[in-house]
Amino acid sequence: MAKLNLNRVPMNKQEPEIRRWNPYEVALGYSYEQAVEEANRCLQCKKPGCMNGCPVNVDIPGFVGALAQGDLPQAAQVLWKHNSLPAICGRVCPQETQCESQCVLGKKGAPIAIGRLERFVADWARANPEESGVFNPELPKSTGKKVAILGSGPAGLTCAADLAKSGHQVTVFEALHLAGGVCVYGIPEFRLPKSIVQAEVNYLQNTLGVDFELNHVMGRISNVDELLKDGYDAVFLGVGAGAPMFLNIPGENSKGVYSANEFLVRLNLMKAYLFPQYDTPIKIGKRVAVLGAGNVTMDSARWALRMGAEEVHVVYRRTKAEMPARAEERGNAEEEGIIFDLLTNPSQVLSDEQGWVKGMECVRMELGEPDESGRRRPVPIKGSEFVVDFDTVVPALGTQPNPLIPRTTPGLETTKRGTVQADENGKTTKEGVWAGGDIVTGAATVISAMGAGKRASAAINEYLK
Repeated sequence: MAKLNLNRVPMNKQEPEIRRWNPYEVALGYSYEQAVEEANRCLQCKKPGCMNGCPVNVDIPGFVGALAQGDLPQAAQVLWKHNSLPAICGRVCPQETQCESQCVLGKKGAPIAIGRLERFVADWARANPEESGVFNPELPKSTGKKVAILGSGPAGLTCAADLAKSGHQVTVFEALHLAGGVCVYGIPEFRLPKSIVQAEVNYLQNTLGVDFELNHVMGRISNVDELLKDGYDAVFLGVGAGAPMFLNIPGENSKGVYSANEFLVRLNLMKAYLFPQYDTPIKIGKRVAVLGAGNVTMDSARWALRMGAEEVHVVYRRTKAEMPARAEERGNAEEEGIIFDLLTNPSQVLSDEQGWVKGMECVRMELGEPDESGRRRPVPIKGSEFVVDFDTVVPALGTQPNPLIPRTTPGLETTKRGTVQADENGKTTKEGVWAGGDIVTGAATVISAMGAGKRASAAINEYLK
């Protein structure tokens, strides 16, 4: 019997001293030989735990096994059967806490690099459309039913794809001028190239026949009731949670303070990094503080570095052990020279006579008893206040739902947090309306939103029957 290979095949990426100066994708992906070698580490378990960790139920042993045999068309067919956005998932999903965390090999060594293999197969299929066979599927006869999808993020795109595959006529309404939701406005080019997102959208549009209505602000141009009266048989709300949150400390309205939402939208969607080729400027100082510890924090800090900041600090009130950011992204940030100011909490933003940020007052913290999240609660240390010089501050503290759609949709009930009330299948309190993703859960991951879109599509499909 062959000896188990407990070490995963490393993936090539740009060197830190090179990538910190450019906006291009850091991870370079597997070669064919690397992908096949990694796929052959899979044990093909009779009871694959990895599938239990996948919110969209991808047949992981199926596509990995086909790849191990060098059968790329079969691997692509298996992958696309359950996941219409595999190139996105392979890049940004937290596989280490989901499918890969359930891999048997992880008990003794490194789990199978499922995300990297998913990325490889998806990229191969896009480069070889005819051979892959995933871009000319046999679609069922039209049911004559119409479904409106509000929002073109991961939840909306997944729901739209599955409903189109069931024969329904699907229209996606998007407020912005590009489809993709958080994948285009929130996630940087160096983690998820926009060409990849556009390719996934093109698959829905050109292969599955999904229609897209861009620049359509639902709740202003039209509303949910009007859609239901206008011939749509069901509506899915996948508009995310795009409203920023702040610390509400003195000086937070100073010039030079950006919410992470604005900061990332300017750079990712409006391409401020290519100014003046694109007419969206952004002013970033020499010393930047990014407040928080999630993936958005890492994205903002790493963008600031690429935009010319001499020093970028991540300011977080707990320790690295409590950081919600992916370990890979935190590691990339450290390699690039991001400085971590841990057990530190801002108490005031300081500004000069013209109102521009000049520094930040902070207090040292220590960890106490666990809070409701299970993480140890940070407690201020009396008398530990100090001031640090900064000229740009970016709060990256999470997001909350925009209230526009709930306010313009009678009968749609929300929680105290402003999220839409929905059952496990996404059914809301309003007849004919489902919801999923961040609008229901609050800010979460791309793959959890996709899972919600998939569950809702199944429920809508049953409803339409």
